[in-house]
Amino acid sequence: MSKEKLYIFDTTLRDGAQTQGVDFSIDDKQKISASLDALGVDYIEGGWPGANPTDTEFFNKDHNFKNSKLTAFGMTKKAEHSAENDPMLASLINSKSSSVCLFGKSWDFQVDVALGITNEQNIENISESAKHIVKSGKEFMFDAEHFFDGYKANTKYAIACLKAAYDQGARWIVLCDTNGGTLPHEVSKIVLEVTKHIPGKNLGIHAHNDTENAVANSLTAIQAGVRQIQGTINGLGERCGNANLMSLIPSLFLKKDFSEKFELNIKRENLKNLTQCSRLLDELLNRKPNKHLAYVGASAFSHKGGMHVSAVQKDPKTYEHIDPEEVGNSRNIVISDQAGQSNIMSRLKSIGIQVEKNDPKIKKLLEEVKDREFIGYSYDGADASFELLARRLMGEIPRYILINEYDVSVKKDSLGEIISHAKAQLEVDGQKILCEGKGNGPVNALDNAIRKNVNKLAKYSEYLKDLKLVDYKVRILNTGTEAVTRVSIESTDSNGVNWFTIGVSPNIIDASFKALVDSLDYKLFKDKAPASL
Repeated sequence: MSKEKLYIFDTTLRDGAQTQGVDFSIDDKQKISASLDALGVDYIEGGWPGANPTDTEFFNKDHNFKNSKLTAFGMTKKAEHSAENDPMLASLINSKSSSVCLFGKSWDFQVDVALGITNEQNIENISESAKHIVKSGKEFMFDAEHFFDGYKANTKYAIACLKAAYDQGARWIVLCDTNGGTLPHEVSKIVLEVTKHIPGKNLGIHAHNDTENAVANSLTAIQAGVRQIQGTINGLGERCGNANLMSLIPSLFLKKDFSEKFELNIKRENLKNLTQCSRLLDELLNRKPNKHLAYVGASAFSHKGGMHVSAVQKDPKTYEHIDPEEVGNSRNIVISDQAGQSNIMSRLKSIGIQVEKNDPKIKKLLEEVKDREFIGYSYDGADASFELLARRLMGEIPRYILINEYDVSVKKDSLGEIISHAKAQLEVDGQKILCEGKGNGPVNALDNAIRKNVNKLAKYSEYLKDLKLVDYKVRILNTGTEAVTRVSIESTDSNGVNWFTIGVSPNIIDASFKALVDSLDYKLFKDKAPASL
């Protein structure tokens, strides 16, 4: 039996750009669209040419996509213009796009309140706009905005809006759950009814995530008959976001209910690019990736409970629904106070430490981890500090830089500016080195004191000159005068490698210092720096 074709439509650069706090540059758009083309999505909605300078410039460029069609987005003509004289339609037709997606109202309430025109005028705007775009030779699709709400309020009119575009030659009629309030059972029922009027091969779904059902609604819509799926990378989008293509695409490939019935233009081997595609977006937006995203999140295949780890080591299928490598992700064994011997063994193996199961060092390391987590340490997100702890216990971490003492002061000057000053006495090869630095806070000052005097550190200067502190987090673990502070530091270097270290102390400066020292030691260890004499 031949499989039916499904088409993937990405709207990261358009609907995703409407996310609060997101503002794509031209360079961002080019990198994201290149990643999507390499993945093999069918359509890339690049934005709204003519609506803003960035989108206009993006559509004026030659992209030469190998797999994807560049799609221009806009709205149906205004009632006061003919389609031929509508400047927005002209900008879409004149853009370097191979397809055009227009949105128009399909809910009579929206026609009345948002547009302030008659139902008949709205139908005419849809019909004439569709006719004009189709005549231009570009592939045309119609986003039926607020369709599901419109269908529930006035079924006859909502269907008439779809027909107005379809009858003029629209390739795709996209059913939009614009407000994101429709539930899967409603989507299934309504789509089945729509297929009586519009063939499923011409239907698409555009789901928003306001009830956390965008992915479920999209999958349900496919089963009910639609053949185009719209969404974004990581579920980016207006309000609560759009359907997450990083979840939808692997589900279509890896779940039998879909893989046995449907095929995509995306190649199976391209699934391995999903995790990279997901994290590229977050990198460009300069934001922390959501580690709990399905399939591509850093915690998607993390195992913490000792019994879970033991079972996974026997057969990953005990607690994993797919092989993480299929989507370019990896398994992560978490070390915590819930860890058992299996966790420790697995984590040691992953960092290249070969130890026999009955080695007494395993028990000692497990006890050390639990003792440390009891006082506030958390190795769940501090891989570098855990590796240092383990290797120090194994005798594999030499002494690098000895920090004998440090002093940090904070003062407020006459202009109201707060200045922190730090002094640190370091020792390398028996030579004492005094480092001083300033910063906008005590931790920043201490960090600067060490790193900005790296040229004084003799043989370690070349190793540490590209070290950068990326992120710094403080958590107060209990209240009162005896409060314990946990500091987490994220560091990176010129190789683009990030690592996480941790420090705990009743004193925030001391906790920060411990995390900072671990960061330095980890950098020197991974770059194979020589030991201090």
